[in-house]
Amino acid sequence: MPASAADRTGPVVARALRIVGAFTPDRRALTLSELARHAGLPVSTVHRLAADLVAWGALERDAAGRYTIGLRLWEIGSLAPRGLGLRERALPYLEDLSQVTRENVQLAVREGTELVFVERIAGSRAVPVLTRVGGRFALTATGVGLVLLAYAPAEVQEEVLARPIKRYTELTMTDPSAVRAALAGTRARGYAISDRQVTMDALSVAAPITDARGEVVAAVSLVVRHGTALPHALAPLLRTSARAISRA
Repeated sequence: MPASAADRTGPVVARALRIVGAFTPDRRALTLSELARHAGLPVSTVHRLAADLVAWGALERDAAGRYTIGLRLWEIGSLAPRGLGLRERALPYLEDLSQVTRENVQLAVREGTELVFVERIAGSRAVPVLTRVGGRFALTATGVGLVLLAYAPAEVQEEVLARPIKRYTELTMTDPSAVRAALAGTRARGYAISDRQVTMDALSVAAPITDARGEVVAAVSLVVRHGTALPHALAPLLRTSARAISRA
């Protein structure tokens, strides 16, 4: 390949990662041309690299010729220590919390300026939520996000608040000063409240999970239907679960 073409497409590992990164929750199956377009690479390059990724198991190809994420990539991804180790230790307490409340229970960690959901248990009478395991979300709207942002380094907070804040409902906080006040309230109370910030029918209360050094490494939340419970009534149960996970 001429040097100029190589410069445009980048090293082979970077190109392979661009191909894998073309998949999103809204783009789970892609044709070769779609994959090339979303990866920003020539079709010939994608065709060659996709064959290697299929052979390794990072991608799979169905009978219609569409590519999807392969099971082996999921197996490798599940070994991430911040996901698997945390989830394994937290799961018994999450299940207890779910059984007691019959509500949505969520576990999340911060990844840069976003959060990633590590686990979610849907309660039998729970309000529908927009989250999924492995999904990313803004730190400024959800209960777990507000906890993770409240205890994040100052430079992370400033980076998040310097950007436009996404609005999900008419009540979503988009003013940086309002978010700062919510973060201060979270630190003062020891738990966060997200009331109709993501959907108009949901209330979320979240508490921090700490490691052996006392640093916040994750957050756990309950998401209930708005109007069915008061935050201060949910907080003690949630904080007890968070402390148990922290000890584990």
